[in-house]
Formats: sequence, structure tokens, C-alpha cells
Amino acid sequence: MEPGLLEEGMHYEGYCIRPPSEAFSILLQVTLGCSHNKCTFCGSYKDKIFRIKDDKIILSDIKFASKYMKNQNKVFLMDGDALIIPQERLCWILDQINHNIPWTRRIGLYANAKSIKRKSLEDLIQLRDKRLGIVYLGVETGDDQILKAIRKGTTSKELIELGRRVKEAGIKLSVTVLLGIGGRDRSIEHARATGELLSQMDPDYVGALTLMLIPGTHLYDDYRKGIFQMPTQMELLLELREMIAHTHLTKGLFFSNHASNYLPIKARLPEGKEEALKLIDAALAGKISLRPEWMRAL
Repeated sequence: MEPGLLEEGMHYEGYCIRPPSEAFSILLQVTLGCSHNKCTFCGSYKDKIFRIKDDKIILSDIKFASKYMKNQNKVFLMDGDALIIPQERLCWILDQINHNIPWTRRIGLYANAKSIKRKSLEDLIQLRDKRLGIVYLGVETGDDQILKAIRKGTTSKELIELGRRVKEAGIKLSVTVLLGIGGRDRSIEHARATGELLSQMDPDYVGALTLMLIPGTHLYDDYRKGIFQMPTQMELLLELREMIAHTHLTKGLFFSNHASNYLPIKARLPEGKEEALKLIDAALAGKISLRPEWMRAL
């Protein structure tokens, strides 16, 4: 191969992560790792030093997708925090996607508090006009004490403001929260505070995942030392029930159907709230079988 030429194909580096809803999307790795990468529970990007990938590689991947991925009409930008890319450069990436893959219906990406803070409302509107259609934001909890303990680098008030900014720009907002992240000590406080945060933020989608303790993370070390205690199955169900009971969305989907969860739930709020609570009550009463431990995974 001649010097300076790139081998045809997608230039993925390391382990790639995307939301379950982007399973059939064109996956473009435009950044490597996560710009924050300090959360005590997360081991996803510990082996990567954050950087934005070279424009030549990004364009090569876009052109490859334009030739061989004509049946896919959604694009997801990896890795952990593509929104952190400076505005002019991110606009260039979106322009290249729209020019080379004109059948693209929607572009999505992960974001965190740091990256949304760097984008003004006008910036986000500009990105929306270039077909950025959904932002995935890891909220984890609405409890400020837990946010500090897990080194999230933000507060519940700030998360609410930033989530609202995304929605005001006309971009769909999908947030994830973590069942069990408060441990046994703050399980109910976590559930109620998270429900209140979600009510004020009012996202389009909420995905509730159950915490999986990953070897090599700070939280796993605390668990092994007995400092952190993981809630039991029943306590996690009670936590989920309390969270949904305190969540008031104007029109949003609440999921807990991730593989990590013991009880799959999919409810449109507000109208589906009571049915979801009845389902949890039936599980608490032993009338519904829970997902066995061997079937749970990230």
C-alpha cells in the first residue's frame, strides 16, 4: 500500500460500545475513550487515552460506509463522548456524513456533563440542523451525595439544566440511570432523588440499568473491602418501584429491559406508570419470575 493511503474498512480501535437502540446503526468511531473517564463504577474506557481521531481516518470510514452500508439509515458516533469534539470539527463530520451518506435519517452520540456544557443552545441547534437527532446522557443518579462519591464531576442541578438544553434545541434526549449505585445504604434516597431529577429534566427516553460490579474499578474494590454493599434482588425491585413512582414525564418511555436487569419493563409515562408498578408488585410478591443470574450481562 502506498504511503499515506488507508486500508479500506472501518478503523475501529479497542472495545466498542454503543446503546442497545443503535444495534443496527452505522458505527463511526470518531473519538477514542471518554473525556471524563473518572467514574468509580465504569471500566469501559480504562484502557484508552482519550483523543479525537484523525480527520483522514474519519472520512475514510464515512466513505467506506457510503459504499457498503446502504441498508442502514442511522449513524452512531463512538466512543464515549463524541459531543466533546470542538464545534467546527464536529460540524465538518456531520457535513461529511450527510454528503456521503445522504440517506441518513438520524445521527446519535454519547455525551456527558462536560461536553454539553461546552455547547451553547445555538451550537446544539446547529448540530440538530445537521441531523444530530439524539443524545445519550449517563445520569446514573439524582442524589448529589452519590454523584460526588462516584466521581461523576457534576451535580443534579447541573444535569437537569444540561438535559433541558438538549431538549430545547430540539434533539431527543435519552438518559441512563443505575439501579444499585447508591448501595444498600442509600437505595431509597437514590430512587427518589433520581425520579425527581427525571421529572424536572423530562427526557424522551429513560433506560434503567442495574449496576454490574466490574473488576479493576474503584467501586469493585470498595465492594471487596465491604465498604460498598450491593442491594439484594428484592431491594433492587423496591428501588425501581420507588424510582418510577417518583418519575413524572410529560411523554417519555421508561425502560428497564437491559440484560443487566432482573425484571424487564417498558412503560410509556405517564399513562403506563400504574401498570408498571403493578408488574413490580407482582414480582415482589413472587408471582413473576425474575431473570436468572446467569442470563444477566452488560
